[in-house]
Amino acid sequence: MMGSCVVPVLIGLILLQIYKISECHKIEVTPDPGTEVLFRKKQGQGLDCNVCKDEGLSQTCNSDLDLTEARPTNVTFNCSQPGDVFTVEINQKIDCSSTACSNIAVHPDSTRFLEFSRSFNWDLKVQPNEMFQLNFPAPGMRQIKPSESCPDKHTYTIITYQRSGPNSIGTFCRNGTISRIQALFKGRVSLEVPKDTDLNPSDFKVSRGPDTKVLVVVDVKLPRGLSSTDFFTPHYGKGHYNAGKIQWNFAVEPMQNFTVLFQHYTPPECLNDKVSVDYTLGDKTSFTKGPTDVQPTNKQGDFSLTLSSCEAKANVLGLSLNINVAVFRGGIPYLCTVDLRNEEGLSLQIENKNPESYCEMSLNSVAQERIVVPAGTKADLSFLDCPVQDLQLTATKTIDCPSASSRATSGTSLTIPTLDPSLHVPLHQFTWLLRVLDQGTVDLTSPSQNLHQSVPDKECNERVSLLISETDGSSVGQFCSLPEGTIQKIQIKGNVSITVTPKTIKDLSQEKGPFFKVAMSPEITENVIYTVSPLVSGSMYLPTPNWPDGMNPSSSVTWIVSVPQEHKAELQLTNVSQPVCDSGHTEVAVRPLDPQGRMQSWREDQSFDNTVIQQQSFYLNMSNCDPKSGRFAVLSKVTLHKETKNFLSIILAVVGVLVLLLIITLIVVCVIRKKNKPKTNRSSIFLPRGKPFLPGNATFPKSRADNESHVYASIDDPTMYGQFGDKNQPSEVDNGAWSNGHQVDAYRPFTGPSDSIPSAKDSSAEYSIEGRGGDGDAYQPFLKPPNTFNLQRPRTPLVSQGSLGFEDRRMIDNELHTFKSFGDINPIRLSADESRLQPRMESDTDSNTEPEYEEAI
Repeated sequence: MMGSCVVPVLIGLILLQIYKISECHKIEVTPDPGTEVLFRKKQGQGLDCNVCKDEGLSQTCNSDLDLTEARPTNVTFNCSQPGDVFTVEINQKIDCSSTACSNIAVHPDSTRFLEFSRSFNWDLKVQPNEMFQLNFPAPGMRQIKPSESCPDKHTYTIITYQRSGPNSIGTFCRNGTISRIQALFKGRVSLEVPKDTDLNPSDFKVSRGPDTKVLVVVDVKLPRGLSSTDFFTPHYGKGHYNAGKIQWNFAVEPMQNFTVLFQHYTPPECLNDKVSVDYTLGDKTSFTKGPTDVQPTNKQGDFSLTLSSCEAKANVLGLSLNINVAVFRGGIPYLCTVDLRNEEGLSLQIENKNPESYCEMSLNSVAQERIVVPAGTKADLSFLDCPVQDLQLTATKTIDCPSASSRATSGTSLTIPTLDPSLHVPLHQFTWLLRVLDQGTVDLTSPSQNLHQSVPDKECNERVSLLISETDGSSVGQFCSLPEGTIQKIQIKGNVSITVTPKTIKDLSQEKGPFFKVAMSPEITENVIYTVSPLVSGSMYLPTPNWPDGMNPSSSVTWIVSVPQEHKAELQLTNVSQPVCDSGHTEVAVRPLDPQGRMQSWREDQSFDNTVIQQQSFYLNMSNCDPKSGRFAVLSKVTLHKETKNFLSIILAVVGVLVLLLIITLIVVCVIRKKNKPKTNRSSIFLPRGKPFLPGNATFPKSRADNESHVYASIDDPTMYGQFGDKNQPSEVDNGAWSNGHQVDAYRPFTGPSDSIPSAKDSSAEYSIEGRGGDGDAYQPFLKPPNTFNLQRPRTPLVSQGSLGFEDRRMIDNELHTFKSFGDINPIRLSADESRLQPRMESDTDSNTEPEYEEAI
């Protein structure tokens, strides 16, 4: 029966041992050189949980464990949650009594023992009359009451060891005004971090301080502006019993006032001496006050406060004091009131742009780093020691744009409203937020001149610059109004912001505007549309929105380019940045406004011509893909050229017609001159009856058809043709004595009654010879006639015959070979120079029937 009971007990013990082994927690610990690692059991926790060192037969288990050797050690806990039972202390000694200890950086390990509550302790030691010094980096440390905890769960405690025992200087958190603490002889700095909290310590540096008899020295740098900071005496709440001095050194910013206030003062029961407070203002002024006296108020400059305690009774409360130092600005502030209740949608913001200045701003009596006056409110502002040049005022006006169908969409002008004149701050920036209530497009035009978009080759250097942004805040571009501007209208889909900033002026309030005229139109498919008119002389640049940065993903832009008549446009893509598309493609398309025109387009994976010629107005469209990497940005240039094609064709046509007319004219002139070209010099004719006239008179009073002046009533044969009687006379005898080589009229027999021929009457009125340089009745020698006119060529074929040069074959029986009884006139050409005359046979069809008489020149 007993055997049957022993077996279950043994089985239970084995299972319990297995259960305990399964609950064990094992870690490996390697202490740093000069560092001690201690595992301490919390009071009243885990009575059956121990910590064991090593394994096997050498394993030892206790409630505490100290590790000092810098070697790996296996540590085992016989409970599953040792972090709830044990704490870990990591102690390091820093001995500066024999070394310089110049700024030794202290940085605890942040990776070990995360499951335990940790306490990092640094034991510091210097010579007995020296102080160890702790330098804390910015933003410093902040002292708290011992009962308080730090927000980040990192709590620092500083203890100094004196002959009377340890003395706690205080408890501190990070982010405060204390930059340095010095303590006498020996001390300890502790950092407490709870379990499961990542270690994020504030590193500090340790060094040797000066020789002194002061117990503790705390250096404080008070912040600029309004602040209130508390400091506590050692062992605050429990009491400080040792005689000694505690000193606080305060650095106060210029233009700041301070006030010292003692709170929660608990006086000790002094065995000797008394408690006193010594002040030193700057380097000169010193005075002493009691702890119950009124402390310095509304003072300026750096100061030090030294608290001297006495030797107090131990059985009663010791010295305990809370020192409060308040800092505020001195001087008389400038006050003003801003009322925005009458300006719908207008808000203001004021900032101090000079961090080195001592400007203090307040909104409704509350100090502010930045003042914001909301729309539709009234605010009281104050400025203390704030130079105007250090302040920056920006204003924002929100405008709700009506729908495109509303009548109020046209004629809305953007102007800067007049601000309160008591606000003596220059306006640095003004922004209009145009909110589209319904789906629509914002149309922007300049009320005076065309717009110009700033590009590197031609930046905006006018009085103000206008930044236009889309709904998401991405920039469309920087613009300004110029006489040579080319942008007539900008259309943007959705909400738009327009920011005006000064370029050559300091205060925007000097520029009232209007800067833009705003209208609404139906929603467009593109994000932005420009309507542009290039310059006749010079080039126009077209950058994509947000250039030189890339366009928004899956966005598009279009330019409507107007090309004037008799011009052509040269489009050049001067700067192109293409992305690697994740989805979709980038595209550049050019198409004439004429729907029948041919469109040219290119994608990012296609080659394209950098120059495109357009003969008429055209669209230029660019669209972006969804980029995987890179950006899509294009800078285009449009240049107009005078169109010469039409003029050239017109000029060539006119020139061709003129050349043709000239050729025809030359042909006609040549034909006429050939027919009318005088063959030889002409001679005058002697008329025995009729009106006499001078040789050389170009015309007869009447035409040959209207008079018979060429008909002879009688002829003195010997006189006229006597020399022809001798046929044997050589032709050389003539020598042109009477014919002079000219054609003369021929005799035609009279066929009518002689008495019917009217006698010639002299009439100066009918035949005027004035202006001929001589007497009209003067005798003109007939045998030597002047070269005045040429008679008509013979109508009858002639052959060479003697001195007459030619003979008429029909008059071969006549002795003179000159006359015939009836028939046509056959003039005979008499020549004085036979060597010049060449016989020529002409047909009887010559049409010249009248001789010509030309005036001698």
